[in-house]
Amino acid sequence: MADGGAGKPATYSTEQRIGVLEELLHERFSCRAFLAKPVPRDIIERVLNTAQRTASWCNSQPWQVVIASGGEKEAFRKLMYDTASSAGSEHHGDFPFPREYRGVYLERRRESGFQLYNTLGIARGDKAAYAQQALQNFNFFGAPHVAIIHTDEALGVYGAIDCGGYVSNFMLAAQALGLSTIPQAALAFHSDVVRKHFGLSDDRRVVCGISFGYGDNAHKVNSYRTSRATIPDTVTFVGE
Repeated sequence: MADGGAGKPATYSTEQRIGVLEELLHERFSCRAFLAKPVPRDIIERVLNTAQRTASWCNSQPWQVVIASGGEKEAFRKLMYDTASSAGSEHHGDFPFPREYRGVYLERRRESGFQLYNTLGIARGDKAAYAQQALQNFNFFGAPHVAIIHTDEALGVYGAIDCGGYVSNFMLAAQALGLSTIPQAALAFHSDVVRKHFGLSDDRRVVCGISFGYGDNAHKVNSYRTSRATIPDTVTFVGE
């Protein structure tokens, strides 16, 4: 029997516990088409309560979350879409974006992108269609809810790293409850707009967004899955 923490026996066996985690991780994907059906508040709060157990540096728990639904979500969606699609729109992210993708990282990025475009029937090299698809980030892919994850400026990159752990656990909890999610760095491209819209103080740093709800499993955009590197590709063992 596994240890449930604090010396308490776990409810499930070790094999059951790892089996559920493996299943959730294999099932989870970035959903790009949602049903309009809203998620009941009690289910959202269960996701949040679960994600709140995320480990953080010195237990600082730096994440703060704004969840927009209904009319508030629609107003935010329109603002973000109009901002992103306006001519000459510039990025104002709070954290540096990757300088470049090189080697295997570029290969994986391209593979993922071409999977998306091929599924949607977008011809390779059609930059106008690429850009139009990218704008769907700012429509939240039709999701009924969007969460904005932000942290304290003074905590720097470590606050953002802790938020990354929170995002992962949020998505796994949502998956366990029958929801679909997509983490979106794109929503942090316009952090100044996000801060102003939600009345966040100047010392808050926007990490990313998470659009979530019930996935439209019949939509072709949700039919493909990205690949994962193998252990030899990512891990070096030293010693016995």
